[in-house]
Amino acid sequence: MLRLKDLREDKDLSGKYIADLLGISQQQYSRLETGENRLTDDKLITLAEFYKTSIDYILGLTNEIKHYPWIETKK
Repeated sequence: MLRLKDLREDKDLSGKYIADLLGISQQQYSRLETGENRLTDDKLITLAEFYKTSIDYILGLTNEIKHYPWIETKK
């Protein structure tokens, strides 16, 4: 279960905003949220960094929302 829609709505962002962040169309992003299309590794990393969470959380592998420590030290 992807948590993309929940993460986006928690920050009151539009699908268009996230699509622009990822460099894809709003339709393509909508398909990612519904699970119709799969996330590429680079887009998954971009979203994890943007939302300051882990890839595992986005993919529904954990309920722990906290991000990896490297996200803060990387910038």
